[in-house]
Amino acid sequence: MRFCSAPLWVWIISALTRWTVEPVEVMLLDTTRSTAEMGWSTHPDTGWDEVSVLDDRNQLIRTYEVCNFNLPNQNNWLATPFVMRGSAPRMHVTLRFSVRDCSSVRNVGASCKETFTLYYKEADSQTEALQGWGETEDAGEPGGGGWVKIDTIAADKSFSRVEQSQQHESKRGHRMNVKTRSFGPLTRKGFILGFVDSGACISLVGVSLFYRKCPETFRSLAHFPDMPSGAEPSSLVPVDGSCVPNAQSQTATTPKLHCNADGDWMVPVGVCVCEAGFESNQNGSACTACRPGHFKSDVSESPSCSPCPAQSHSSQEGSSVCQCLSGFYRAPEESSDSPCTAPPSAPQDLHWESEGSGLTLRWRAPLSLGSREDLHYNVLCRMCPAPSTVCLRCGDGITFTPGQQGLSQTRVQVHNLLPRVHYTFQVQAVNGVTGQSPQPPQYSSVNVSISQSVPSSVPMMHQVSRTPDSITLSWPQPDNPNGDILDYQIRYFDKSGDEESSVLLSSETNMATVQGLSSGTIYVFQIRARNEMGYGAYSGKLYFQTLLEEERSEAVQKKLPLMVGSVLGGMAFLLVGAVLILVFVFRSKRRESTYSDRLQRYISTRGGGVKYYVDPSTYEDPNEAIREFAREIDPAHVKIEEVIGAGEFGEVCRGKLKPAGKREITVAIKTLRSSCMDSEKCSFLSEASTMGQFDNPNVLKLEGVVTRSRPVMIISEFMENGALDSFLRENEGQFSMLQLVGMLRGIAAGMRYLSEMNFVHRDLAARNVLVNSNLVCKVSDFGLSRFLRGDDESLPTYTAALGSKIPIRWTAPESIQYRKFTSASDVWSFGIVMWEVTSYGERPYWDMSNQEVMTAVGDEYRLPAPPNCPGTLHSLMLDCWLKDRSERPGFEQIVSTLDKLIRHPAGLKAISTHTNRPSQPLLSNTPVDFSTLSSVSDWLDALKMGRYKEEFSSAGMNSLETVSRMTLEDIQRVGVSLLGHQKKILNSIQLLRVHQNQGQIEV
Repeated sequence: MRFCSAPLWVWIISALTRWTVEPVEVMLLDTTRSTAEMGWSTHPDTGWDEVSVLDDRNQLIRTYEVCNFNLPNQNNWLATPFVMRGSAPRMHVTLRFSVRDCSSVRNVGASCKETFTLYYKEADSQTEALQGWGETEDAGEPGGGGWVKIDTIAADKSFSRVEQSQQHESKRGHRMNVKTRSFGPLTRKGFILGFVDSGACISLVGVSLFYRKCPETFRSLAHFPDMPSGAEPSSLVPVDGSCVPNAQSQTATTPKLHCNADGDWMVPVGVCVCEAGFESNQNGSACTACRPGHFKSDVSESPSCSPCPAQSHSSQEGSSVCQCLSGFYRAPEESSDSPCTAPPSAPQDLHWESEGSGLTLRWRAPLSLGSREDLHYNVLCRMCPAPSTVCLRCGDGITFTPGQQGLSQTRVQVHNLLPRVHYTFQVQAVNGVTGQSPQPPQYSSVNVSISQSVPSSVPMMHQVSRTPDSITLSWPQPDNPNGDILDYQIRYFDKSGDEESSVLLSSETNMATVQGLSSGTIYVFQIRARNEMGYGAYSGKLYFQTLLEEERSEAVQKKLPLMVGSVLGGMAFLLVGAVLILVFVFRSKRRESTYSDRLQRYISTRGGGVKYYVDPSTYEDPNEAIREFAREIDPAHVKIEEVIGAGEFGEVCRGKLKPAGKREITVAIKTLRSSCMDSEKCSFLSEASTMGQFDNPNVLKLEGVVTRSRPVMIISEFMENGALDSFLRENEGQFSMLQLVGMLRGIAAGMRYLSEMNFVHRDLAARNVLVNSNLVCKVSDFGLSRFLRGDDESLPTYTAALGSKIPIRWTAPESIQYRKFTSASDVWSFGIVMWEVTSYGERPYWDMSNQEVMTAVGDEYRLPAPPNCPGTLHSLMLDCWLKDRSERPGFEQIVSTLDKLIRHPAGLKAISTHTNRPSQPLLSNTPVDFSTLSSVSDWLDALKMGRYKEEFSSAGMNSLETVSRMTLEDIQRVGVSLLGHQKKILNSIQLLRVHQNQGQIEV
């Protein structure tokens, strides 16, 4: 039957998504209760008869009957009046009829039937529908005259002649047949139904003609009008809904429901959601305004409004946000459902404690934190030259440790205060909403007046000369003498001994000779200054070594011929020298002696002839350091050819240098932009002062500077292949492992030279190593580099100031935690450089954040060996990454190890595997819960490979099932070019396959 011909999927969807609202049947014709004459059309006249009968309730109704089964070739037609279909494309008809059983009739042959046929004919009027009715013999033939067969109607139950003769309607009702059929699609204005008898005894008791429609309804906050069912049994008629007032569609398209052939709503598409300030009622038919005291902040499926957060209120209906009460606020980054909070009250019990030329401010937390946890403190300082005078902001000379803004602890040290000056300190308590309040932050204040302080520490000492039993030293006066310096006290002891054996020596000048020392011995020196208030703090520890006896003998032998030939000249020199000594002594006695009096550009503490680096930042006049360490170049000899990059202070160019009488060479030129401030110019030239002290084939060479004209320039040798990291990425896989080791050996040799000069780089990375056309690597970029001083562990150390930049991925853990930098921390950085080189410029720790890197390194996780990395090189990397800095190899040992590998390259053939070392390969046990991943995007984010989302999507890799079948070639084809990323993704794909078969697994 056509009614059951709908595809299976339609009925499955209908069963799962059918709405509970009942369908509507619109009745167009119903004879079941008709008592008046109906007057339907019949053909021929001897066929169907309209008669009145009693129904099962003994009520008189009109029916049509025919009973010509004893005559052959019956073709009796009965037609309904013309029915207007309206907008319905499909009709349903329910027939109530009874049929006599042919077996109960004797002597009747094949002419007796127990069925009749149902037809329909479309037309625009009844006249058209009945045109030709009965005029031709085939007018009623199936398919003739525009008639369309609906079905042959067969009786399930029939009655006998005895029942008919008794006219027992109650018993006859038990033999009544009820059949329902549908027909369509209908396209014209109306139709008529035709009933054709071919020789049966039939009583047509009732005809109900109707169509079904899906009723008007509200679903998911959308209104859907009533809709006639579709033209076919399997039809799903889409109906656009409209969002109820104060609601809007959740998507760009309007919501839809589908009306099936039975008049049921099904297959919803899209929903409407209430706007901000409104919530859905219980049956989802309307959006009602939030009550006062409640709010709904956004357009969402959230079914109800929420009570106002703490310290906020809403006085009107339909509020999308609750306003904060007076004195309470929300931080700009906080959402409207966050509670309102208040600024903190003032800090408590602010007081100060004197410490030499400074003080320590202490206080307690405020009584009220404003219901927040993000409490910080700011310290404001104002200085008043005298009481009742105008107070000014404190100058930059006054420093605060650990800082002046955003403090989390309740103490701060203030340094370099001037004597006999009145200070006022304010400590403000601030939190995330302090800036929202129109009132200034609450604070506590304290007045301070220091009569006079002891001197600050002496910043540096330099060796002037040495003999086997003495060392002559000079030093500058303290940066803050806080009065007249009366004298200096030197403390020294044998490095192999201890501080308890220290010897004290006083000097009234900025120079002293320490005698009675042992030859060839390293001594530790410290110095402090004294004014009328007492001694200041000792300087850091510095190390100087006396000459060996044989070193002095060799020097005398070399100078003897010159001494014999210069006796007369020497007499004249002594006279001039005496005058110079007097001038020098006079200058050294000056209390304001500065580093302009330094006589120690070259100092030797590890044997004769070793040159030590002098920090340009210790010069009060940066131009003095430039004049001492860098050669001034005539700008007429410099030609800029091309801009090749941008530096921190200006452009980086390639150009030519043609000194007078020398050949022209290609150089790199850094220029200083004209808008730079004086402090930026000092930082710019400081790097040149640093580079000018170095002379090593593996350290970038400074050619000179141009400072007496514009633009100011730093000129260095030109490295054709640029930075090492980008050079390796551009030439991935193009070099043998022996060539890579040769590059690393050059870098290590340059760092060995720098460490021997007591110099720490602090920013050693592949990006700061340059490569020339012969693949020679040279250390460069000394912007973060500093001179090393002795610390409490007798290890030359540089301590970085708070707020200074630290390259986390390349920096040793002790340098991150304590801001202590040594040659051992440079060794750690060299290990990272080794990993960069062997991975061809891969980013260390990939896409991990700086915080994740610090956590992983602190947990003793270490980077795994790059693909095809020899085990000997990875073992050397792990040695460089030992937690105890004293156990790491020195650069001398690293150079020796690399030299052995170059001489015996067989050691480079064994590829690194898992080791039993205590350091764990980084990310070897990072868990990924595949059960929580629903998309390729989620999977890439879990691997920290989110950068490749667009590539995977463009390649059609849109499901985890598709991804699980990818090979290495597929990964490369998608666009993943970095070897480390390819390996990481491929490993995860293999584990994804296992998970699909066995469940969750750890990656």
